[in-house]
Amino acid sequence: MSAPVDVTGYSEKQLIKIERAIARKYMGGVPWFVVAWGLGNCVVWLALWPLVYFDILPLWAGFLIATVNVTLSYLPSHEAQHSIIARDGEPLRWLNELVGHISTIPLATPYRALRVTHMEHHTHSNDPELDPDYSSSAKNAKQAIWKSLINRQPRAAGGFNKYGEVLTRLDTPDAKRALRDSIIYQLVFYSLLIGLAWSGYALEAALLWWLPRHIGLTYIQFFLSWAPHHPAKETGRYRDTRAFRSRLGNIGSGGMQFHIVHHLHPRIPLTRTPAAYWELRPILKARGCDLGEL
Repeated sequence: MSAPVDVTGYSEKQLIKIERAIARKYMGGVPWFVVAWGLGNCVVWLALWPLVYFDILPLWAGFLIATVNVTLSYLPSHEAQHSIIARDGEPLRWLNELVGHISTIPLATPYRALRVTHMEHHTHSNDPELDPDYSSSAKNAKQAIWKSLINRQPRAAGGFNKYGEVLTRLDTPDAKRALRDSIIYQLVFYSLLIGLAWSGYALEAALLWWLPRHIGLTYIQFFLSWAPHHPAKETGRYRDTRAFRSRLGNIGSGGMQFHIVHHLHPRIPLTRTPAAYWELRPILKARGCDLGEL
């Protein structure tokens, strides 16, 4: 079923039926591109270390590649968080979890913590008290970048500090495991950085991991959190996110131009959201969704 060009006069029941039928067309199957992306990206990042150490690759080039690696590391995990690769009980569930865990190693952030807090984000999008990502909201792009940096400071109230608060508040078995993973990840991350610096590899540690991580986090929080939800003032299924046109295009913005499709139908793979958006657009327009210039 495809959405009619003009859905004026359609009942609520008809709109829901058409929307669900269209969404189902884009679900299912293993997104092998995302699997290769998540695992391959991590392998490339790991390969940078011996290549730079043995002077096969100059450090400046390693830094540029590492920055791209870290920036690309979150989205495959995001697909796994929504069990898009394989749902619980399916034969390839192990692959879903493998991609989830492996892909975020360059980001030095545990998969379980990302999954638990991201589910809370979907449940409470734009709620100042309950949305773990609400601290990314800002008046404009410049302020959003600045807040991303501020939220990474030790005593900040937002960012990953907010994630820890959310996990503690939830106090579920999954949240407890996620909090434990977060502590382990932080200890290992900073121990490795200190160890590398102590061994005479401070520049390599800084330019292959520490600085690329901060650049990648800024990009991720800007395009995956701030831009799709700005101005983050409304809640509700059709109002808590939006479509927008990025100067960097859909690929340059991490596929977030069509983020509204993801919030409505989280099991549609990232690579299929543009096509799903254009087919769903008449319905989204009729619902009064914020579609920007798309």
